[in-house]
Amino acid sequence: MKLSTDLEENIRTAHRLLPLGTSFDLVTRRLYLGKTKGYWIGVNGFLRVEILQQIFSDLQNPLYTQDQTIDEIQKYVDSKIGYVQTSLSGDWDDILRNLLSGPSLLLLDGFDRAVLLDVRTYPARSISEPDSEKVTKGARDGFVETLLFNANLMRRRIRDPRLTFELASVGSESKTDVAVSYLKDVADMELVKKVKEALSALPVTALTMGAKSLEELLVRKKWFHLLPSIFLTERPDVACSYLTEGHIAVIVDNSPAVLIFPCTIFQFTQSPEDYYKNTVVGTYFRLVRFLCIPVSLLLMPLFLLLTVHYPQLSEKWNLLSTQELPGPTLIFYMFAVEFLLDLFRYSATLRSGQFSGSLSIIGGLIIGDMAVELNWASMEILFYAAVTMLASLSLSSLEFGDGIRLYRIFLLIATALGGLWGFSGGLLFILLSVLTTPTFGGKSYLWPLLPFNWQALKTLLFRYPAAKAQPDRVWKRR
Repeated sequence: MKLSTDLEENIRTAHRLLPLGTSFDLVTRRLYLGKTKGYWIGVNGFLRVEILQQIFSDLQNPLYTQDQTIDEIQKYVDSKIGYVQTSLSGDWDDILRNLLSGPSLLLLDGFDRAVLLDVRTYPARSISEPDSEKVTKGARDGFVETLLFNANLMRRRIRDPRLTFELASVGSESKTDVAVSYLKDVADMELVKKVKEALSALPVTALTMGAKSLEELLVRKKWFHLLPSIFLTERPDVACSYLTEGHIAVIVDNSPAVLIFPCTIFQFTQSPEDYYKNTVVGTYFRLVRFLCIPVSLLLMPLFLLLTVHYPQLSEKWNLLSTQELPGPTLIFYMFAVEFLLDLFRYSATLRSGQFSGSLSIIGGLIIGDMAVELNWASMEILFYAAVTMLASLSLSSLEFGDGIRLYRIFLLIATALGGLWGFSGGLLFILLSVLTTPTFGGKSYLWPLLPFNWQALKTLLFRYPAAKAQPDRVWKRR
């Protein structure tokens, strides 16, 4: 719908499209710019009032303007409004989208185009290190909920003229700003095109959970695909390292996490901590994290398999040194401990830091000791469960660790019901689930293992010195 040249008609249209006079955060004011009548609309709290006051003061100052009438709106804006972020629009849909995003609106009598004054400012928390991706050394800044701030954090690190941020709007109701970031001629431009096309075609009313909602909309998964299909990071240095390797970053307004495309399983085993340590030390801890994946997945099911279905091996290797326990009792102990550990971890996650120490004491001393005394668990099961939990927590991605945890619970159920055949079948099902995990753009989830690329794989397995780890050729997917 187009604007009219009649100011009063435009005001009536604005009152019909917006809850002016009803919603307290929408503010209006009638103005006279010389002999030309005007009408201003803005969102209270999104405006830098001092700049707006200066603009209005200049436009209404007869010594400054000297023009009693406005003949040409483009020339008037260019010569009389000294603010940089000023534009014209004659379409109501575009005007409403801009107005509700922060810029204010100035309607002038006799013109079918409105002046958009982008003097917005957003409520924002201070930039701080993200809790989920802490490092002992390195930068202490992290993404926040404001899209422009996040783009600035990335631009500050990559001062390359090829760095591009293309803006899109997602959600028929929320109209959430989403920016696609990439290095031109370094990223796969076909994949960039697919991302932009997918964003423009999303059938969604609102991104209620920000980047997480966008992740689920871009990659549709089956119920048995438990591992994450898109890598999310809250650290600008991590996002910029992926950009220089040819990846694409998608920034969602109101969300402190940035999505990285394409995604592989090996991204969830990396940690920025590796690059702030000596190369040998960084390689060691990276290999430890790789080892933690099979430990977290297989330790408890293997213990259950040997103690319940092969007691002679359990006795030979002293897996149960305290007492002989029947199979159903061991199975009950195993699932009770899994439930208690998950309950403890979930409770500790939701509580503030001042309670985390108390929860650790309760979980380690009281619950563990009482579970053994009340015959809800055995010391051996508590030990293996604790090792499994430590292995899960050592994984740098919490979402990846949660997926491994659910795979482990499924494998425990299959082993309890079917013994060796159940364990083997469950393991095969997990392998097929991982192999068929979908990613955006149809890229392989196991690259560079499938298809095999040793040049890229060795940089993921080992921490290379900075001089040898430059990604200009390694990351070309062939």
